[in-house]
Amino acid sequence: MSLKIKKQCVVLLSGGLDSSTVLNIALENYDVTALIFDYGQRHKFEISAAKKIAKAADIPIKLIKIDLKQFGNSALTDNIEVPKNQDIGKEIPITYVPVRNTIFLSYALALAEVNNIFDIFIGVNALDYSGYPDCRPEFIEAFEKMANEGTKFSQGKQKIRIHTPLINLTKAQIISEGTKLNVNYALTHSCYDPSIDGLSCGECDACILRKEGFKTAGIYDPTRYI
Repeated sequence: MSLKIKKQCVVLLSGGLDSSTVLNIALENYDVTALIFDYGQRHKFEISAAKKIAKAADIPIKLIKIDLKQFGNSALTDNIEVPKNQDIGKEIPITYVPVRNTIFLSYALALAEVNNIFDIFIGVNALDYSGYPDCRPEFIEAFEKMANEGTKFSQGKQKIRIHTPLINLTKAQIISEGTKLNVNYALTHSCYDPSIDGLSCGECDACILRKEGFKTAGIYDPTRYI
């Protein structure tokens, strides 16, 4: 009996909780290439986390280096203090990186086109999140439409699909689903303002959402906090 050959996909892997869960979801049905970005972020521990996660999954990676620091205007790429203990979702926070997901998905699309891959996975979430506009379903739908209009390889019957399996889940639901899929959350990194040793601050938006997610899910949080 011949083994069924899996389709290929690209997964945007940041090293965080959401993208690692998406990776394990994709691995169920696809052969995955992980796309990792070094974009000048202050929380560079997420890059090493992403590499460890990809190595554990035994999948190839493509590391893209770009300099979003040259644009600034974000606490993740500029000399701006990361806000702590703020009301999450009340307004778009200064940790928003201008056009980041548009840029990331464009690189994923280029990688997909040259390798004839029609499936791209990204861990955006529109429920328990900081209110970034490029994490909403409307943005993903618009990008997918643009991708199918503006690429050579999508002009036939086969079309590009941007998969967002977490977009309508709470953080607790994401953690519960990932736990079922044996995601090793101890390898992941979420904090926007870690210590020099990589300990999570526990007070930025990403840390608060992560802590509350594990607590609500009733699952042990392996994160190392300051």
